[in-house]
Amino acid sequence: MSTGVPQASAKSQIFESLLGFLPDWVQITVIALIVLAVLASWAVKIKRKIAYRRAVRSGQPVHAAAHYGQGRGADHLGEYAPQQAPRQGSGADYLGAYAPQQAQSAQQPSGADFLGAYAPQRQTGGPASSA
Repeated sequence: MSTGVPQASAKSQIFESLLGFLPDWVQITVIALIVLAVLASWAVKIKRKIAYRRAVRSGQPVHAAAHYGQGRGADHLGEYAPQQAPRQGSGADYLGAYAPQQAQSAQQPSGADFLGAYAPQRQTGGPASSA
């Protein structure tokens, strides 16, 4: 049986249960602080966006990390990004003295594609049989 009243979401139920046991003045204060934090974050975001647009419009150099939408989050490491060091062999890619030596003469085939003495011999000069 439906009463036509939408049921509260799980988030709102959790929020109400956390604040439900507190006095009304505390509930109002907490809600006001949450709203204030959201509004402040929007204001900062808009302020940065306006500053970026003004810098681009006036032709001032804009730092690469200051581009709108860049330079934030886990993808931007800034000064903590790994530096490109000279390539040094290490781990499984570096065999050192155990690396295979390059043959001075022609490369000899090896592996499954090279059968050596077991390769089928080509017969030349014989009559071609047709079936």
